[in-house]
Amino acid sequence: MALYEHVFLARQDVSAQQVDALIEQYKGVIEANGGKVGRVENWGLKSLTYRINKNRKAHYALMDIDAPAAAVQEMERQMRISEDVLRYMTIAVEKHEEGPSAMMQKRDRDDRPRRDGDRPERSFGDRGPRPDRGPREGGFERRPREDRA
Repeated sequence: MALYEHVFLARQDVSAQQVDALIEQYKGVIEANGGKVGRVENWGLKSLTYRINKNRKAHYALMDIDAPAAAVQEMERQMRISEDVLRYMTIAVEKHEEGPSAMMQKRDRDDRPRRDGDRPERSFGDRGPRPDRGPREGGFERRPREDRA
């Protein structure tokens, strides 16, 4: 049997319990066709980069699957029919990752490497006064406004 990672997006107006029910439904499809589901992660409601079917947010869920291709195809067929599933993606992998996925790892802001190296923090007032740029090019000089009477 092959190993897969499967992510799907459910509509924003379904509840978290309905998302769990969808996960259980698709888990049952996989198991009925001779496969098994390992790690299941519910990533929660997240904003989408662009609207999908008038939805600005979606519930994300990840499943690690060990199943024959026919089981995955049947699950995807049922997802195409379902109105609650906006998008899905299944990827064949060599082996499943251990521990939580990158989406579930809580990263502290101090743990990330800085892009600017070891430069000290700067504020807007650190640059000093702005040098004079001289007269404008093209002969446009500002004249006082003439009042028309």
